[in-house]
Amino acid sequence: MTHTEELKQGLAELDMGLSDAQVAQLEAYLALLAKWNHTYNLTAVREEARMVSHHLLDSLTLVPHLAGFKRLLDVGSGGGMPGIPAAIACPQLQVVLLDSNHKKTTFLRQAAIELGLANVEVVTSRVEAYQPAQKFDCITSRAFSELSEFVRLTPHLLAEDGQWLAMKGVYPYEEIAQLPASVRMADVLPLSVPGLEAERHLVRVVAQ
Repeated sequence: MTHTEELKQGLAELDMGLSDAQVAQLEAYLALLAKWNHTYNLTAVREEARMVSHHLLDSLTLVPHLAGFKRLLDVGSGGGMPGIPAAIACPQLQVVLLDSNHKKTTFLRQAAIELGLANVEVVTSRVEAYQPAQKFDCITSRAFSELSEFVRLTPHLLAEDGQWLAMKGVYPYEEIAQLPASVRMADVLPLSVPGLEAERHLVRVVAQ
């Protein structure tokens, strides 16, 4: 099965009706990620074939949970997951990709330019030092830190009534138990990633 076939089959399983142009953008992103990964070490997944399920489809499981949000912050974005796939799938969403690693943000800026993503902004900064002009109604991360650390470092970035959406692997019982008293877990949603035989969960956290 080609990358395109795997991607289109996965999108169908996720019931995600993306246009041909959006699918082409996802494929172009995958090619960029694979090309730059040799030099910049953006992801531990080396094989381009595995990146379809491990990165593209895994990131896209977040998209149905972004309805109604206007501004998304992807903390510790790394190679751009889940922020870039989310920005491609939701062109109306303003997405900021935040990472302190200059090499990674150099890649992210180049990717945003080459993919024509006008709704993406890239910021090189430590999360605790980042002071945007406007706060975010949704803050996400995929491989940034444990839940308590993620929440502890970002409250100054969350708009009133905003939500944290943390993408996790197995059900994070211990991490949830260590959440600070200033927040509460709203729910934990199991995610099914086409082509990936692994547990995935989305943890939704709100301020108390």
